Amino acid sequence: GEGQTLRRAIEEDRVPSLILWGPPGSGKTTLARIVASLTGSHFETVSAVSSGVADLRRVVAEAADRLGQANERTILFIDEIHRFNKAQQDVLMPDVEQGNPILIGATTFNPFFALLPALVSRSLVCELKPLAKEDVLTLLQRALADKERGLGALPIRADEAALAHLAKVCDGDARRALNALEVAALT
Repeated sequence: GEGQTLRRAIEEDRVPSLILWGPPGSGKTTLARIVASLTGSHFETVSAVSSGVADLRRVVAEAADRLGQANERTILFIDEIHRFNKAQQDVLMPDVEQGNPILIGATTFNPFFALLPALVSRSLVCELKPLAKEDVLTLLQRALADKERGLGALPIRADEAALAHLAKVCDGDARRALNALEVAALT
């Protein structure tokens, strides 16, 4: 939001390492991509479900090379960061402390319990909430109108009551609402 810490950090291009904590579909991945785009940083993504220490070391080494050769910072986005064990989290510590790469971890678990305290203390923790029904409704309407990335190229007319129903039953999960809209539109 306007004037908030994260917004100011993005606008000043001084984004620290972040832990984005919130329910599914609340915009953690989207927010990480926005931060990378607005700061002109290279965006590298890793899933803690399918990656290990070797992957982390490779990404960190590439980030150091990128910074040294092209003066381009790297944002390392780790989805489901709570799934990394303590040893995997420890591998990140020296590089996160130096700020290369900038870590953005996404978790649905409380990071104060699920992550190493040292990693949390070196990061700005941002708690995301489920989206409001009105916000989900806006997303659905935009998806229906967007001809490039949405469903706007299809000859669809959506009943406002149906959209309002989808916005309500998705429980603040934008991904669930958009998936339901897509299935409805394509079937």
